[in-house]
Amino acid sequence: MSVNRETKENQVQDLKARFDQNNTFYLLDYVNISVGKSSELRRQLRENDCSLRVVKNRLALRALLEDFPEDIRESFQGPTAVAFTEENPIGLARLLKDFIAQNKILKVKAGIVEGDFLAQDRFKEIASLTSRKDLVARLGYMMAYPLTQFLRSLKAPVTTLGSMMSQLKDKKE
Repeated sequence: MSVNRETKENQVQDLKARFDQNNTFYLLDYVNISVGKSSELRRQLRENDCSLRVVKNRLALRALLEDFPEDIRESFQGPTAVAFTEENPIGLARLLKDFIAQNKILKVKAGIVEGDFLAQDRFKEIASLTSRKDLVARLGYMMAYPLTQFLRSLKAPVTTLGSMMSQLKDKKE
């Protein structure tokens, strides 16, 4: 067994582990990007608990799990990089969208978002969504608002009674 074959098998196993570990990833057309811009993108991804890996298409196709949609396999053509995230698909999409808008060098080919195939034309929709944290905060506010209004309405007669009693006391003195 040659060293080259062993290296490729290790790369396939590493990619298989990453695909299994991360339920969201985006495929990028990795053309005409300088080393400086690539380093900047990787740094931004690392700061947001994401990662980027330039892959050989044949090795990546071997590493893809059988349960991934067939459509994603067709996107492994030309120079390809894979941006992975474990927890924040919308944050990664926003980060990539901002980087692409600033530098105009990359484009998203396709992706898998929480196990579902994402075509290239749907990427902007995902990137424009609000984050999960914001959605949970809005939901919490919407659930708590009626309760606070209810408590205020219960508290109002007691407050009014207290102020009337205070006025009555002041009047008698």
